[in-house]
Formats: sequence, structure tokens, C-alpha cells
Amino acid sequence: MTEISRTFTVEPAPSTVLAYLQDFSHAEEWDPGTEECHRLDDGPVRVGSTWHNTSKIAGVSTELVYELTELTDSRVVFTGSNDTATTTDTIEVVPAGSGSEITYTADIRLKGAAQLGTPVVKLVFEKIGSDTEDDMVQVLNRL
Repeated sequence: MTEISRTFTVEPAPSTVLAYLQDFSHAEEWDPGTEECHRLDDGPVRVGSTWHNTSKIAGVSTELVYELTELTDSRVVFTGSNDTATTTDTIEVVPAGSGSEITYTADIRLKGAAQLGTPVVKLVFEKIGSDTEDDMVQVLNRL
């Protein structure tokens, strides 16, 4: 298992941040690894909504199907999976002054032979975590 976590602040209020982040297709704007992300179902975004995500990480392309598994007034949780990994992205948003404090935690669990790469994955995802924080701050502050 590899866990990466970042806490940072942004200018918009929590309700604005959560309304934006609950649609995982926006990952194209704030996740540096995401090349394409599109919704697989229709209607309002809700627990159970799913997205197909194509990412390129350290030169390796991968595809995961993400599901919105939790949505509250302060937390959004997405679980993505494919044959080699399961990832849980938890985004907690609380008031901070006139804006929001965000804690973004990614828990990556490799499966099968891919588990041998866990130490390398940790290093790669630490860098991606920092880049994601930078991108997310910029995108959210434009809302």
C-alpha cells in the first residue's frame, strides 16, 4: 500500500469546492497524470456515479474505472480499480477563514506481481501528489 496526503487552502468556500470536485471528470484539469476522464452514467452526480479515467504516470498509461463511493457536505471519496491496482481518493473540505482547507489523500494498493513495484510507486506518487496540490490550488482558486 502507498498513501500520499496533502493539506492546503484555497479561496472558494467549501460548498463551491465540493460542487466542483464531486464530478471526477474535472480531474483532467487538476490531476497532472489524467489524460482523459469521462462519465459513464447519466443524471446528477451521486454516490454510485462512475468515470473512465486514462492516466499516464512515469511514462506508463493506465485505465481505471472510478466510482463515487461517498459524498457528504465535507467529503468526497472516489474508488478506482483495474487489474493491477485499486486506488481510493479521499478529499475532505472544511472552512478555513473565508475559504477552504482541503486534505487530499490517495491510497494506492497494487495487486499481484505489480506489488513488487510498491517502493518505486511511493516515490513517483509523492511527486505527483505535490504536482496535484499545485494544480488543484490554481484550478480551485479560479472558481
